[in-house]
Amino acid sequence: MPLLEVTDLRVQYRTEDGPVHAAKDVSFSLERGEILALVGESGCGKTATAMAVPRLLDGGNATIGGKVVLDGTELTRLPEKRMQDIRGKDISVVFQEPMTSLNPAYTIGKQIGEVIRRHTDMNRGQVRERVVELLELVGMPDARRRLGAYPHELSGGMRQRVMIATAVACDPKVLIADEPTTALDVTIQAAVLDIIRRLREELGTAVILITHDLGVVAEVADHVVVMYSGRHVEHAPTAALFDKPQHPYTLGLMDALPARAARRGGRRRLTEIPGMVPPPTTDPDACQFAPRCARADAGCTAKRPALSRVDDGHLVACYHPGPGGTA
Repeated sequence: MPLLEVTDLRVQYRTEDGPVHAAKDVSFSLERGEILALVGESGCGKTATAMAVPRLLDGGNATIGGKVVLDGTELTRLPEKRMQDIRGKDISVVFQEPMTSLNPAYTIGKQIGEVIRRHTDMNRGQVRERVVELLELVGMPDARRRLGAYPHELSGGMRQRVMIATAVACDPKVLIADEPTTALDVTIQAAVLDIIRRLREELGTAVILITHDLGVVAEVADHVVVMYSGRHVEHAPTAALFDKPQHPYTLGLMDALPARAARRGGRRRLTEIPGMVPPPTTDPDACQFAPRCARADAGCTAKRPALSRVDDGHLVACYHPGPGGTA
C-alpha cells in the first residue's frame, strides 16, 4: 500500500472572473522514501496540487475535491483540528521563499523549537538540543551559535536550511518542497539537494518536489509527474522520462534544455513551445495543449485524452505519443 495516494484531485478557486481550475483530476501515489517531482511551467498547477494534500490552500476561496489518503487516513474530509495535528508532524512543507516564510521577529531557534513543542512533550532543554541536532543535520555551520540568530542575519542558503530543519523537526512521513533551490547559487543548490537526499536515506522521508528545473529533477527524483494547464499529462520513472519522453509538451520542455542541445552537438538553437498557455478559467473536454502542438488533429480537440500506459510505469495523456519530433 502506498504511503500517500492522491486520486482525482481537483482544486478550484472562486474569483470575480469565474472559477479558476488550478488542478484537474490529478492522481499519483508516493512510496516511503520516494522522491516524486511535479514539473511544468509556472501556473500549470504544481503548487496548487501539492498544497491541496495538507489542505494549505485558502479555505474561503478554494474548493478541494477528490481523495487524499496518507498512510491509511483519508485527509480531505478530516476536521481542521485533526489536520492541524497532521501538519508539521506527518506532512511538512518547505516553502518557496524562506525570507517571507520565517518570522523576522523571532530567532531561528525559537521558530524551529515551536514546531517540536507543538507535536511532542519534550522539555525546554530537550527541545534546544533537538534544534541543534536538526541544524547540524541540514549542514548549518556553527549550529549551536545560530540558535539566537534572526532570519535577516542569515544568507539565503542558510535560511533555506532553517526551513528544511523546521519541516523535518518531527520526522514527517511526507515532505513537500516548493522550488527549494530557486534564487540560490549553484553551490547552495547542490547543498540543498544533498540535504533532501540525506533526509530520504537517513529518515525514510518521502518527498514531493515542486520544480520547473529539469536539471534538479534528473539529479534527485525517482518519478516525475508532468503537468500542463492543471492536468497530469505524463508520469514516468525519471530515467524513462528523460530517455523516451512521450508527450509533445514534455518534449518541448526537454528541447528547451541547454544540456540537451549540447548533447546534440551544441550547434542547435534552443527551441520554444509556440503559443500561450490557456487561461485557467477554461476546462474544455479536449486536449488543452492541442493549439500549441504540431501533432494535433481533429480528434485531439474532440475529446480529452485519458492517461494510458505506454510502458512499465510510464503513463501519458496523448493520442499521438512518442519520443520522435517536438511540440
